[in-house]
Amino acid sequence: MANEIRVDSSPVGPVVRPPDPTESVILYLHGDRQLSGSPEAALGQAERLALRTGSVVVCSRYRSAFPAALDDVHAAYGYWQAGGPVALAGNRLGAGLAAALLVRLRDMGAEPPHCAVLISALLDLTMDAPSLMLNARADPTFDVAELRRRAERYAAGTAPTNPLLSPLHANLHGLPPIQLLVAGSDPLLDDSLAFAARAARSGVTVDLRVQPDAASLRAGTITAVADFIQAWTPAARTAHPA
Repeated sequence: MANEIRVDSSPVGPVVRPPDPTESVILYLHGDRQLSGSPEAALGQAERLALRTGSVVVCSRYRSAFPAALDDVHAAYGYWQAGGPVALAGNRLGAGLAAALLVRLRDMGAEPPHCAVLISALLDLTMDAPSLMLNARADPTFDVAELRRRAERYAAGTAPTNPLLSPLHANLHGLPPIQLLVAGSDPLLDDSLAFAARAARSGVTVDLRVQPDAASLRAGTITAVADFIQAWTPAARTAHPA
C-alpha cells in the first residue's frame, strides 16, 4: 500500500523507504556486543527512524574485520552520497565505523555527511577505559574477556591505537556535528565521554546525552536521533542559519 514502509534491496544492503520519502538518506551501521553487524537485525530500528524523519534509511552490510569493514561502509556512503545529502548513524561497532568514516573522509578532502549519531559507541579498541570493568560488574551478561577476544580478531593485526580502528585516537578537527547517545551504566560509557570531550576541544559541534540506564536509552533513541539529524539537514540549516 502507498502509506506503508517498503524494504528494498541495494548493492550495499537493505533500504527502508517511508511512504513519502524526502531526498535525505540516513546510512545506518548496526553493531552489537559481539562486534558483528547484521543489517537485517537493524531493520526494526531503521523502519522507526524512517517514519520519524521521512528519510530513506540504508542498513549497510560490512565485513567482519578491519580494514575491510571500513572499506565497505565507505563504499556504501559513496553509493548514496552521489544522490543527495547523507547522515550517518551507528550503534556499538557500527558507531565506531561511522566515526572512522568521518575521519577518513576528512583526511581525503571528500564531502562529509551533514551530521553523525553514535549510539553506545565502541571508539577505542585498546580496551583501557575504566567503565569497561566498572560497569561490566553490574551487568552479568557482559563478558569483557570475550569482547577483548573479538576486538583482537576484528583488528586483524592492526595496532589498536590506529585512528581508523579506534577513532578516539584520531585528530578530530573539521568533523561535522556529532551526537553521542549512551547509558551511564554502559561498559562503553567512557568511549563516548572521552570522544565528546576531544571533539569539543577540536571545535566540533557535539551533542552528548547520557541516560541513566539501557532501558532509558532505548526508549529515547529514535526521537533523539531523528531530532538531531533533522536539525542538521541542509534544508534546515538554510531555513535557520546560525
